[in-house]
Amino acid sequence: MKHILVTGGAGFIGSHLIKSILSANQYRITCIDNFDDFYPRRQKELNIEPFLDNANFTLLEGDIRNYNDLQKAENIDTIIHLAAKAGVRPSILNPILYQDVNISGTQNLLEFAREHQIKQFIFASSSSTYGVNENVPWREDEKLLPISPYASTKLSGEMLGHVYSHLYGIRFLALRFFTVYGPSQRPDLAIHKFFKSILKGEPIPVYGDGSTSRDYTYVEDTVQGIIAAMDYDKSNFEIINLGNRKTITLTELINAIEETCGQKAIINRLPEQPGDVPQTFANISKAQKLLGYNPETDIKDGLQTFYNWFNANSAFLL
Repeated sequence: MKHILVTGGAGFIGSHLIKSILSANQYRITCIDNFDDFYPRRQKELNIEPFLDNANFTLLEGDIRNYNDLQKAENIDTIIHLAAKAGVRPSILNPILYQDVNISGTQNLLEFAREHQIKQFIFASSSSTYGVNENVPWREDEKLLPISPYASTKLSGEMLGHVYSHLYGIRFLALRFFTVYGPSQRPDLAIHKFFKSILKGEPIPVYGDGSTSRDYTYVEDTVQGIIAAMDYDKSNFEIINLGNRKTITLTELINAIEETCGQKAIINRLPEQPGDVPQTFANISKAQKLLGYNPETDIKDGLQTFYNWFNANSAFLL
């Protein structure tokens, strides 16, 4: 069995990824996660609870900035690096911490890969690297002008990967995620936050006039792209969009959430936030060609699945 190291595996995307990989019964997984207090530890514990009795799963509670913590993971074949300080707006408040975790942590992992001759490294990058760019849908060779510390750390991670790929022959695949959503989504993200507020009869914060648009991508579609990247071997460095190739505006999203839960939202209109981009929109032709990537989940179906999960866990989430 190949042995996969998943960083940040107790989080939203990581736990979905681990579930999918383990279901194939072809891989061992070591998950390293520091259970960062950005949101409640209990949600992350619930995410990984189903895996704890699986003989092919090992949990290491540790920090990617601590090289000794990484050394506890042995005989690794592939690294899937999802761990990061997440969020555009919080990164503006604490840019040094974001640089420390997202850049220094990635550097640590690349050194670990070099030292242990791990040849496959998959990096969770972000659509935020594109910044403000009207040339949509975005191709991977667009000019990048990030406008938040978070976005700049993701771009730095991509470039570190290029260095290690060039110098040491590590195959580095940077997957740019586009607004991933679904069950277990972080509570700070719009879809989770909006459902919670609407169901509690509280106002939802809407920044700007509602015209901003996002390429919302269902988590299982993103996971399939990551899994396909595990077996990619045609080149040593690639940057690949994993989006949904469709956009909806913030107003349209709120309408869809209202329809899903059968309640109207109370809107608290607020100014646009620094660091937020007006739109994200992925050209996924490269992912289709290299990874056979084909997102299939419609936003209404994805919202319904999220709502079902939220209801099932409402005692904890509300």
